[in-house]
Amino acid sequence: MNHLLFVLSGPSGVGKGTLVRELMREDPTLALSVSCTTRAPRRGEVDGREYYFLTEREFRSRIDENDFLEYDEHFGNFYGTPRSFVERQLKEHNVILEIDVVGGLNCKRMMPEACVLILIKPPSMEALTDRLGHRGTESPEALRGRLSRVKYELEQEPLYDYVVVNDDLARAKRELQEIIKRENRKGE
Repeated sequence: MNHLLFVLSGPSGVGKGTLVRELMREDPTLALSVSCTTRAPRRGEVDGREYYFLTEREFRSRIDENDFLEYDEHFGNFYGTPRSFVERQLKEHNVILEIDVVGGLNCKRMMPEACVLILIKPPSMEALTDRLGHRGTESPEALRGRLSRVKYELEQEPLYDYVVVNDDLARAKRELQEIIKRENRKGE
């Protein structure tokens, strides 16, 4: 069986991280791809678990070495997926990756045969605004920046293989599990 890269994308605050944690908890055969970033760690984040936290100089050096499957800059920080990690993991496992829509589309271009794009949508803009506001990790300016990007991210829906609305965590998780099973059966 060929292993697949399942890319979960969507607006900040839509619940991608929670869904990924739930999927990983229930399916130990999935490998989690850890992205690199130049942003500062949030409270409780650990280097190598949520992200590999790099300096801008380290990140640019890896770009020059073609060490990213995809990378992008937004909100003043770089984010990227280490190519070698994903390729190594795909030899033995399905890989799950949580990245923004630009990164997801770049992954699809780089690995069209292995990449399955899943867009996670909020039930409404009001629900998303509430989630982001209650998270308490953003300044008012950063929050406005994230919300202004939502329209662009949701407009990419036609380019994605699947869309899951995260209005109920248990239902959204089941839907993702069914997508993974369906895609795995295609490769058998």
